[in-house]
Amino acid sequence: MALVRRATAADADVVFELVCQLGAAFVPVRSAFDVSLDALIADNDALVLVAEGDDGTVQGYALTTITRLLSTNGPSAQLQEIVVDDDARGQSLGTLLVHEVEAECIARGVRQLTVAARRAGGFYDRLGYSQGAEYMRRVF
Repeated sequence: MALVRRATAADADVVFELVCQLGAAFVPVRSAFDVSLDALIADNDALVLVAEGDDGTVQGYALTTITRLLSTNGPSAQLQEIVVDDDARGQSLGTLLVHEVEAECIARGVRQLTVAARRAGGFYDRLGYSQGAEYMRRVF
């Protein structure tokens, strides 16, 4: 049975492999990843979750940040990254990760959870998310 839990430092190798599947604007650098993962695991305003498949191996992760905004009357969360291993897709691990993020947000009194959904819009549509606004970014 699939399980979602908080990430630990022992998950670093497999989470790094998943980050490499993300297809982000940056090429993952292991030394920078290690510093970031350690800091995020220790940060109460960040939530790093991993999904274990039926065989107990980590097959996905989600990273959410939580902060206060002036416009939301309380904390706001952003699902920053979510990846399920190519070979494990279609097993509802992404849905389990999102549901666990939502549960944690509710428990913390978060007023809104936003996601960047350009490449995964259909996935979030099925989970009840609605499109708000697109965002722009500048990479340094």
